[in-house]
Amino acid sequence: MLIDTGAALMRLLPPETAHRATLSLLGAAGPLLPRAAADDARLAVDVLGLAFPNPIGLAAGFDKDAQVPDAMLRLGLGFVECGTVTPRPQGGNPRPRLFRLREDRAVINRMGFNNRGMEAMAARLATRKRTGVLGLNIGANKDSADRPNDYRLGFARLAGFADYVTVNISSPNTPGLRGLQNRDELTRLLGIVTEERARLGLKVPLLLKIAPDIDAAALDDIASVVLASGIEGIILTNTTIARPALKSANAHESGGLSGAPLFTPSTAILKAMRARVGTRLVLVGAGGVASGADAYAKIRAGASLVQLYTALAFDGPGLIARIKQELLALVVRDGFARVGDAIGADHA
Repeated sequence: MLIDTGAALMRLLPPETAHRATLSLLGAAGPLLPRAAADDARLAVDVLGLAFPNPIGLAAGFDKDAQVPDAMLRLGLGFVECGTVTPRPQGGNPRPRLFRLREDRAVINRMGFNNRGMEAMAARLATRKRTGVLGLNIGANKDSADRPNDYRLGFARLAGFADYVTVNISSPNTPGLRGLQNRDELTRLLGIVTEERARLGLKVPLLLKIAPDIDAAALDDIASVVLASGIEGIILTNTTIARPALKSANAHESGGLSGAPLFTPSTAILKAMRARVGTRLVLVGAGGVASGADAYAKIRAGASLVQLYTALAFDGPGLIARIKQELLALVVRDGFARVGDAIGADHA
């Protein structure tokens, strides 16, 4: 596949240069890409009031400014999440800030919510034809004096273009942001955003994206607050500040670690959250997904949907079709009629 060859060439460039070039290439060639074959009906998932043709989605971080959501959907993803976007444009942290860990099939980033701001995203999405499931991931500016209000502003400006909106409070690269996961701060934040949703008369589903670096007590608090808030789901998880045994030269760099080393801890957090909330919330599994077996493990642990990003950087877009094929084979092997029947199977 020509685009996989292009992806392999991109990996010869420095990481952030490759990322920018990939977005430019997709922006230019996206409308010309052949649309992926229709998915097997057994992969379809209906959650959040939305119909997903398959449960494999693109995590936020790849397309921060919603430049190429439709190109990514054409590659066969079941949904795409763009962002994180902040109210005002933000340059992010100094370069270098993105590091490949080839030996570990991982990435460390300390990008710092670099994006062109919500107005630029809104202008771009205003001309988009609504096709496929699009999520928008909103955040707060680094220098904001009122971070909860930043989320209110982002939701108010962008929710009308989204099929769902994710409140991202778990990036490790904006100082103090993860403090919004604390019970009192989280209660206030979700109250502000849900009140804005009601004020605007919108029914756009709201999800919360949390970190993997939390203990059981914090999980209890988050589960309790989210259930009381009226939002619809949680994405588990963002990148980690933990450093398991890593082999790569860049392992010492600060920032959030994603990729293969994140799979086990993020899946454990997912399973623990499912045990707390049952089927009352939609859970989205993210972190280290690189195969159909990985996606299936997230689904059995309680995820209705799964997101990936880092593995695409290593394997190219051909990975999407392979994951779906492998996932369906596992679902059939275990006697499920469709992938939705396997959600939370490890808790049965």
